[in-house]
Amino acid sequence: MDMKSTKGSPILADSVPINKSRLGIHSSLLPCSQSGTSFTTAVPSIPRKKPGKLDDVCSNGWLDAMKSSSPPRKKVLKDFNFVELVPDDAEAAYESWKIRYPSALNCFQTISSRARKRKLVVFLDYDGTLSPIVDDPDRAFMSNDMRRAVRNVAKHFPTAIISGRSRDKVYELVGLTELYYAGSHGMDIIFPAKDMVSRNDLNYVKSTNKEGKEVNLFQPAREFLPMIDEVFMKLVETSKDIPGAKVENHKFCASVHYRNVDPDSWPVIAQYVHDILKDYPRLRLTHGRKVLEIRPVINWDKGKAVEFLLESLGFSNCDDVLPIYIGDDRTDEDAFKVLKKKNYGYGILVSAVTKESNAFFSLKDTSEVQDFLESLVKMAQVDARKHGRSPKPSDYDTD
Repeated sequence: MDMKSTKGSPILADSVPINKSRLGIHSSLLPCSQSGTSFTTAVPSIPRKKPGKLDDVCSNGWLDAMKSSSPPRKKVLKDFNFVELVPDDAEAAYESWKIRYPSALNCFQTISSRARKRKLVVFLDYDGTLSPIVDDPDRAFMSNDMRRAVRNVAKHFPTAIISGRSRDKVYELVGLTELYYAGSHGMDIIFPAKDMVSRNDLNYVKSTNKEGKEVNLFQPAREFLPMIDEVFMKLVETSKDIPGAKVENHKFCASVHYRNVDPDSWPVIAQYVHDILKDYPRLRLTHGRKVLEIRPVINWDKGKAVEFLLESLGFSNCDDVLPIYIGDDRTDEDAFKVLKKKNYGYGILVSAVTKESNAFFSLKDTSEVQDFLESLVKMAQVDARKHGRSPKPSDYDTD
């Protein structure tokens, strides 16, 4: 296994464009700093149409998809002065489901055996993977122990966060400079200037990060920025009277959270989104965990982002690379498919309920994700000792 550390990786934080005239790029195509914005208050008045017939969102399956992303809670039995969880059919089904998607912790020996003499690359989703799913997405904080585990992994293996959030927002939440970041489901990727892939692509923008270091941005949906902003404003206006609804601008996509919306209002909020999207044929809707996401219609997703990052790291079409992708959402399935199709890596689904997936292994929750990451670090430590290199104390963050 290649133990080359990524400790020297450039800091991939927020960046600002370099001289526009030198690049010859129109200002509307350059990175903007308004990503990650969320609103629950009113915005400048926009004419709002009443929602169309609710039959639309029933016939196209939107409501079924919204319900399927909201698994039922476990049954609870109250007896005298205590509350006890009662095992039910769902728990039995979950144990059976794990036969198809075995625990990555229980099968860690299998993973570590394959990792020997291979270059490990780790890809991580954020929400539901590194941080628990919470009612307020702005408060989806990762624990200090999880941050320590991610930092230690990144000291030994190239590590990337691929999130549906804006790149700026996920960097703000993670706060680690050792990582690669891909926001908006991989439509906004920042990576070192030295890792520029050998292609002439108009979607590249040279930029500088907060430390003044030159970096590259890859943004295949730059032309959609004005459209996303326009739709975002309409979504804010139309949903402002629905209690609990929250709209976020993730720069290259917009999302409508309905986690705190009364289920009786789900058809209404879905119809509002449906009616807005009718005027934007170049945008499409995808479903996440209690969130409706509006994205550009382009051939790009988290799977493409994984392929792009592997290429930029010099691992494209390599037989000695082992990518591991950990995620919990439907959008992560695109990455799982890439690893499954090429049969050269492992997709690991984070889920406490049964669901169909292209993943190979599973983990139940964020605590198991942390245990798995810590196991990767221990594996690297053991491997280093076998090769006669004792890790320095600074190689492992124990603060």
